[in-house]
Amino acid sequence: MDRRRVCVLMVLWVLAHLSSPSFGLKALRRTTGGRKGSTGLTGEDANGVPLRRSKRGWMWNQFFLLEEYTGTDMQYVGKLHSDSDRGDGSTRYVLTGEGAGTLFRIDEKSGDIHATKRLDREEKAYYILHAKAINRFTNEGLEGDSEFIIKIHDINDNEPRFTKDPYYARVPEMSDIGTSVIQVTATDADDATYGNSARVVYSILEGQPYFSVDPETGLIKTALPGMDREVKENYQVVIQAKDMAGQMGGLSGTTTVSITLSDVNDNPPRFTKTLYEFRVPESIELGATVGVIRAMDADIGENAEMDYRIIRSDGPGMFDIGTNKSSQEGVIVLRKPLDFERKRQYSLSIQVENVHINPRFFSVGPFRDEATIKIVVEDVDEPPVFERASYVMEVKEDAVRNTIIGSVSASDPDDKNSLVRYTIDRRTDMDRVFNVHAGNGSVFILRDLDREENPWHNISVIATEFNNPRQISRVPVYVRVLDVNDNAPTFATNYETFVCENAKANQRIQTISATDPDEPLAGHRFFFSLAQEAAGKANFSVRDNKDNTAWILTRRNSYNSLQKSVYHVPVVISDGDFPMQSSTNTLTIRVCTCDREGNMKLCNAEAFTARAGLSTGALVAILLCVIILLMIVVLFAALRRQRKKEPLIISKEDVRDNVVSYNDEGGGEEDTQAFDIGTLRNPEAIEENKQRRDIVPETFYPPVRRPVLPPTRDNNGDVRDFINQRLQDNDTDPTAPPYDSLATYAYEGNGSVAESLSSLESVTTEGDQDYNYLSEWGPRFKKLADMYGGDDSDRDS
Repeated sequence: MDRRRVCVLMVLWVLAHLSSPSFGLKALRRTTGGRKGSTGLTGEDANGVPLRRSKRGWMWNQFFLLEEYTGTDMQYVGKLHSDSDRGDGSTRYVLTGEGAGTLFRIDEKSGDIHATKRLDREEKAYYILHAKAINRFTNEGLEGDSEFIIKIHDINDNEPRFTKDPYYARVPEMSDIGTSVIQVTATDADDATYGNSARVVYSILEGQPYFSVDPETGLIKTALPGMDREVKENYQVVIQAKDMAGQMGGLSGTTTVSITLSDVNDNPPRFTKTLYEFRVPESIELGATVGVIRAMDADIGENAEMDYRIIRSDGPGMFDIGTNKSSQEGVIVLRKPLDFERKRQYSLSIQVENVHINPRFFSVGPFRDEATIKIVVEDVDEPPVFERASYVMEVKEDAVRNTIIGSVSASDPDDKNSLVRYTIDRRTDMDRVFNVHAGNGSVFILRDLDREENPWHNISVIATEFNNPRQISRVPVYVRVLDVNDNAPTFATNYETFVCENAKANQRIQTISATDPDEPLAGHRFFFSLAQEAAGKANFSVRDNKDNTAWILTRRNSYNSLQKSVYHVPVVISDGDFPMQSSTNTLTIRVCTCDREGNMKLCNAEAFTARAGLSTGALVAILLCVIILLMIVVLFAALRRQRKKEPLIISKEDVRDNVVSYNDEGGGEEDTQAFDIGTLRNPEAIEENKQRRDIVPETFYPPVRRPVLPPTRDNNGDVRDFINQRLQDNDTDPTAPPYDSLATYAYEGNGSVAESLSSLESVTTEGDQDYNYLSEWGPRFKKLADMYGGDDSDRDS
């Protein structure tokens, strides 16, 4: 196969060279007529000077080279030759331009050009180079620089390639023959201008007889009518593209086209059954689902959307049906209450129809279907049912106890017709004002009523089945308390009335009105009059205005506040209802000094006191404030009496050597047990296990015995040693505070002949000491000698 292909390529190359006008080994030729450098007259310039053109001695043609050369030797391209070349080796040929020296190499002496590598036309179709002939010895140009082209001849070495692999396409089902599906495209990298290497022809390898392809354009079309998506939805079509116009020896490429039939509404919905039956209890709530039905449709998407509706029913308005958009099911819901005792079965006719109908497929048949629905109502033990949804009862507020104000009635709706027992829901009647007869439902009162306190009472009556106490029902009962004229009218407000000392007779000093908590049907009508006991000696009169108001008038010309500063006028107010109610109200009138216009200027002290009287709330507030102030004073006094105890440690800075004050007297120098500071005086004393006196020790540490340094001859050595010893003791003391402190010591030293005279040092030893040497020190120490010497004598005796 490789030999045959090489032979074909060689034949094509030979034919290409034979057809080329510059076929031959020489790529240049002599110009016709004349010698090298001869000139010819071509015309004159503007000045009449003859123009002459020099003829070139050589001329370039195009070179042609076959691509994909498979030989072992370098491929010969052509030969360059100049007329100036005498064949003595003085002429050197130079090649520059694209690929010069790498792809193309020239023999400097002979001018032969060879290709050093295999060339691919699809990578580069031609190369532009420049040739020059120069003298080898002088490097002078023998000919001018000329340009020539090496063209690469194409061979069919590239198969067609599709722009996509695979292709995806959709076409509606039931499409007519010749319906366009998709167009595929293949490209060939070979030269389309030379031969048929790039001429592509399309054909279908797989997919018959359903589809066909146009050989020139690659357009895929349907080839079979009535392709049904519900039968087969997906098709795989293999398309071939072949160059050389589809002839023998051409190269080819393939691609796969995945074609899907899209759905159209060509199938009507159908119920799976003609009769559906559902059983529901009569206690089902309104709006609840009674049943679900579904019609089958072979289509998908919007073509399978359905609409359900009730076309006939023996219970109009009892049920309704809707469509579940996600599942396309028909949902039957209840719209009116069911009652087993009234109707035990319902029959419905349901119709289903496609929402989107394609007129093209009307001939297939009606896109609707019908089914019958049978709904059976099941009996349920129901609670008692009241005759009314609510009851309104009225009773007068003066009704006596146990008065029946109305009745409620409930019955068992079931066939067994159980007896019903009535009770009051005490959560709605906390004060137990009402009660109900358990057998007949009569409602009566248990307590006295007062319309002015509560004009309405809202209670609930419970009906319970005797046979099944769990079956209960409630009904609201609204009790309206009717008004009875049982309240007497009173003043509408607390009047503050005064009369001027210079008032005239029949002068109006106050307008009064009344109020009554009762509400008569005809409205209030009040009557005002002066009490009978005050009519004879009255200083004021009452005039009824017949409009539920009255005037208070003076009956004399002047009044004297010194004689009487306050008058009390009894006013009788009666209502016009039955039975008539009346009350006597006292109007307090103060006598005041007024100006000429009747404006009050001054009233007496009693009047001011009465007018400025404080209310009960104000008095209580004042009393609380006084009590709070007294409590604050007592608390402050108690805090002032408390004394702070004087701290044991007076100085807050010196915490190591603290002076402790005591109020009792010590025992003098003979008291050696009060305070032991012997170790502070004598560094040679043995340290005992002592604890700090200013803090409570947490742990006990064993005493540390340290060797006593021998005295030195240095006068200050014992003091320095004492300080160093105390510093070391404080540094190693675990009970010392964790901060710097100042320690003060009173040390006399060891260099005194008389040694220490302090009696405190005597406590450091348990043995007896001889103080007789004090008597030898002279009269100044006689007192000490008598004191300590006497002790020795006493002990001796």
